[in-house]
Amino acid sequence: MILPNGMAGTGLTAGMLALGVPSVFALAGYAAAARMRDGYSGELRSVMMAGWLAHAVAIVVDIVGFGADQVGARFGFAPALSVTLWLVLAVYIVESSLVPLPGARRTLAVLGLLAVLLAWLFPGELLGQQTSRWAPVHWLLGIASYGLFGVAVLHGAMLNRAERQMRVKRNVVSAAPPGLPLMRLERLTFHFVWAGFIVLTAAIVLGGWFAQPWRWDHKTVLSMLGWIVFAALLAGRQRFGWRGLQATRWLNAGAGLLLLAYVGSRFVLEVLLHRTSFS
Repeated sequence: MILPNGMAGTGLTAGMLALGVPSVFALAGYAAAARMRDGYSGELRSVMMAGWLAHAVAIVVDIVGFGADQVGARFGFAPALSVTLWLVLAVYIVESSLVPLPGARRTLAVLGLLAVLLAWLFPGELLGQQTSRWAPVHWLLGIASYGLFGVAVLHGAMLNRAERQMRVKRNVVSAAPPGLPLMRLERLTFHFVWAGFIVLTAAIVLGGWFAQPWRWDHKTVLSMLGWIVFAALLAGRQRFGWRGLQATRWLNAGAGLLLLAYVGSRFVLEVLLHRTSFS
């Protein structure tokens, strides 16, 4: 097993135990939710909720740098991915308690399991005192936009699935799967896109404000490209009425660029290049 950064020395045992215990419970909860059959809705929701709550504890322990020799927070590609999946699962748990959301539970449980495992193995780099007091706000806004776009991608995938099922069947009424109506699902998808776009814009503006000097690195370029794709999607929706597969392709492209912007670049730095300087 790869030992987390910042947990060396006297804090190793306490830090590993504090992170490992909730991570194990989260892994067990997500694994059970992925294996259970759809007929047991009450038990499924309880198991998923247990894994989600343990996941939250693991995130808090990881981010606050518990057990590290220095005071500060840890961050990196895996914690960012873990928090993003946790936010997506939070929305899914709330929505699934109100209306059936078929086809998403097993995929989300597996993704949650992988996110927890990665965050356990690669808990990121310990951050000391930052050059700007606005840097944590910038990071929080960035992660929040990741989560909002992740939820939009989830709804877009459910929308595509429902539309495919309707095209296969001759009877449109009987083909409509139980759950959210298509028009409502489409509106929800774009509500989350708008929310993510606004938060992403705030994160970029704030980052440009306190970053001295401004750097056109991979993270910045990919983030700006993602912002442009989402702006084009929303403009196309307003001007040309984009919907269905055309809209979700733009959504997935923008989300992919954002994923590469931070998670992808940090993965290359941390895992492939073994560089520890945070940027």
